[in-house]
Amino acid sequence: MPRTAEIAGAGLSGLVLGSRLAQLGWDVRLHERNPELRMFGAGIWIWESGLRTLETLGAYDQATARARSIKEWRIADQNGRPLMSRFTTPSDRLLLPPRADLYEALIAQAQKLGVQIETSSLATGATADGTLQMEDGRELKADLVVAADGAYSRLRESISSTSWMDFGTEAGIRMMIDREPGDPDDTIIEYWHGPRRLLYNPCTEGQDYIFLSAPVSDERAAQVPVDRELWAEQFPRAAHLVERFAEASRWDRLVNVRCRHWSRGHVAVVGDAAHAMPPNLGQAANTAFINAMALAATLDQERDVPTALARWEKENRALTDHVQWWSYLYGFVVGKCPERMSGVRARVLKTVSGTKQFQTGLNKGARHVPAGARTTATIPT
Repeated sequence: MPRTAEIAGAGLSGLVLGSRLAQLGWDVRLHERNPELRMFGAGIWIWESGLRTLETLGAYDQATARARSIKEWRIADQNGRPLMSRFTTPSDRLLLPPRADLYEALIAQAQKLGVQIETSSLATGATADGTLQMEDGRELKADLVVAADGAYSRLRESISSTSWMDFGTEAGIRMMIDREPGDPDDTIIEYWHGPRRLLYNPCTEGQDYIFLSAPVSDERAAQVPVDRELWAEQFPRAAHLVERFAEASRWDRLVNVRCRHWSRGHVAVVGDAAHAMPPNLGQAANTAFINAMALAATLDQERDVPTALARWEKENRALTDHVQWWSYLYGFVVGKCPERMSGVRARVLKTVSGTKQFQTGLNKGARHVPAGARTTATIPT
């Protein structure tokens, strides 16, 4: 008889975990609080770790069908002078699909694998014996209950898991813009000017993804619709992009979450509920994928669920803490730098970015091979 899983949250991490458990023979049900499955349509960075996860699940082709293959992630000052470059290789890939494409591919594959998805289904709590408590009064018993309900997770709190939640120093605006001839098609350019950032991401043949960030106290930078005059003045080299900024954009606080523990009894916490982080390294979703794959693999090896969950955290927490800390530190270096110190920051970055220690720290999560994924360097033909 198959083991059962009730997962609260049909976002990226819930879908990945549900699909992988289904592949391993589990009976899985996902609960989505909203009446329909939808996702904001900005872009998303999928590193090697995430791409191997998608390959394992069978969602790679659909998820990346329109994605740009990135050759370089470049950091530059407001005038376009390079400060750092991070290049990719065939075995160290970075693809940039629209987030909605990734989401739809994961939904399709979950359904193909037999995962049951319930919409308008709100979970309000969980207990260590493996009971998911629903707003409509149902109590759903399972071998595994999963909190995949985001950074503001109610289920995380129901097992007293939260250690701290920090809104950090930055907020950001995400949007898609129309693509024009001459726009880079394989190079991400991240412009820095004091504590403000403008990040250009090639995404599809017709649209590209823009991310803006600034300190939370920067009221003018936080305006939606975007203050085009401000951003064009701050980033003259990117003024041609600013002209195309979309009216339909979204301003978000960049939140950090750290848990006291990732599990209690038969309940596990995954994704942003466990380790929300700023998008500074583009590794938040990839880290969630790594942990979902590892959780499924550990449960496949260990029949006793509480024992498996404890082992899963022990073996995987260090990598997540590393990525989260680097993401937080990255945002601190950008968001806390006054304009008068930009030159000093540029010189320091140029010096340290070429060191082995820096490269290892920056790329540790991106290059990780998820449990159960292929270990060969290239996709088999």
